[in-house]
Amino acid sequence: MATVHHSPIPPIVHSFPSVDKLVDSFAEFIIKAQRESIDKKGRFTIALSGGSLPNVLKGLIGHPGVKWDKWQVFYADERVVPLDDPDSNHLACMKTLFSKVPIPASHIHTIDTSLLDDLEELSDAYEKELIKEFAHGDSARFPVFDLILLGVGPDGHTVSLFLGHELLAEEDRWVAYLEDSPKPPAKRITFTYPVINHAARVAFFAAGEGKVDILSSVLDKPEEGLPASRVKPVYPGHLYWFVDELAAAKVEYPKTAFKL
Repeated sequence: MATVHHSPIPPIVHSFPSVDKLVDSFAEFIIKAQRESIDKKGRFTIALSGGSLPNVLKGLIGHPGVKWDKWQVFYADERVVPLDDPDSNHLACMKTLFSKVPIPASHIHTIDTSLLDDLEELSDAYEKELIKEFAHGDSARFPVFDLILLGVGPDGHTVSLFLGHELLAEEDRWVAYLEDSPKPPAKRITFTYPVINHAARVAFFAAGEGKVDILSSVLDKPEEGLPASRVKPVYPGHLYWFVDELAAAKVEYPKTAFKL
């Protein structure tokens, strides 16, 4: 029988009148994804990136619907710095979220800081963490995260995938490193597109007028090939954008009302 190749499902864009409404709805969306994942396989695999994203997860603190003991948390990108360094994505997430909730420390997968001087070893070790978690028969060539949360920079980058960088073409590795990030710090590790695009759900968060131009470019002109535009989960994965009205002011792409 012939294999049916499905095109990626078009992005779903949810726009909200205020950041507070956006943050609350984002939390409800995450909890729904968690509930569906736990019902299906008893655990919830989620990857986070840095930037402003840790701050918007505060809607999860104290929420009775969160089953923290079922979460397995990875970082979709991380700066090659000690975990207590101000540039660390892990530190930002600890400060704003994980230090305030009852998640087991062993469920938060950080980089191995004994390997900071060897980026190849460091990225390999983090890839092995993924392999260990996803060697449950629920993924084939690449891991299938239940949810990956992303932000977008004013230049269109997401995680540590930057326009014009050779890592945009990486097709084999799950975790790659770079020493020449155009945004400091220069040394980082990052998930590659195959990992991001094999997730069951990917959700971008963008708020404020500083995102107006880039949001319009990413959503209305995907042919420009900005890094965030290249996030296209393979079928049956879904891509969501959670944005406020300020950020979406120039976006012509159709919005969808948010319903749980």
